[in-house]
Amino acid sequence: MGIFKPYQVKSQYSCFDKSSEAPYTISRSKIERFIECPRCFWLECVHGISRPDIAPYTLNNAVDELFKREFDIHRAKQSLHPLLEKYGVDAVPFQDARMEEWRDALKRGIKVHDKKRNLVVRGGIDDVWINPKGELIIVDYKATAGKDIVTLDNAWKIAYKRQVEVYQWLFRGNAFAVSNTAYFVYANGDDDKEAFDGKLEFDVTLLPYEGDDSWIDPTLDKLKACLESDTIPETGKMCDYCPYREHAGKLLLSVHTKK
Repeated sequence: MGIFKPYQVKSQYSCFDKSSEAPYTISRSKIERFIECPRCFWLECVHGISRPDIAPYTLNNAVDELFKREFDIHRAKQSLHPLLEKYGVDAVPFQDARMEEWRDALKRGIKVHDKKRNLVVRGGIDDVWINPKGELIIVDYKATAGKDIVTLDNAWKIAYKRQVEVYQWLFRGNAFAVSNTAYFVYANGDDDKEAFDGKLEFDVTLLPYEGDDSWIDPTLDKLKACLESDTIPETGKMCDYCPYREHAGKLLLSVHTKK
């Protein structure tokens, strides 16, 4: 018996079937995967070959959950959060019965049926605020730890910017008026204390970002063409997975054929 075994599909989504008339669901994270590496996207969404799992960011998830609970208190009261007051943002958390549905990134989220491409695009948001003009403000929580001033200038944070732009696009697709300005609520862990003492303190910064979702429609055109292609797509220029997969596969195959 050879060294190669059938791969077990691990993707939480069904594989794309171009013969099916049913719309195919694509998540916000899968759009980002396509931008990062069309080949990895194609392998997962068409053939069910996922990248290896990474360890969950449990500390970051805990910060997200606490932020949600904190802002939900002000959502119920329709009161101004002290952080928004500090930064002069005239907005309150948006009240809607669908908030928990929109926050469910794994199963539900906010959805748009893109009939042109027969795709259902969805994403799970962290929060939504509303300003006096009735515009929704997309909000994303982030957690980090470092001595540098928290900004959005790092090159790798372009993915964060695209993330909120997809959310803006999704809410506009659901007939909401959406502000171009999104906000990142950034919690930066303070590691300058003398001891841990069972607690970690954070400095919280509010970072505005002017979103532009004009890239999404042309990207979805390319994404749909990738799904329908029978040709292996090019690997992403910065993808770490494809070179490993290619070189390891060649080595394993050469070893196997010598036996």
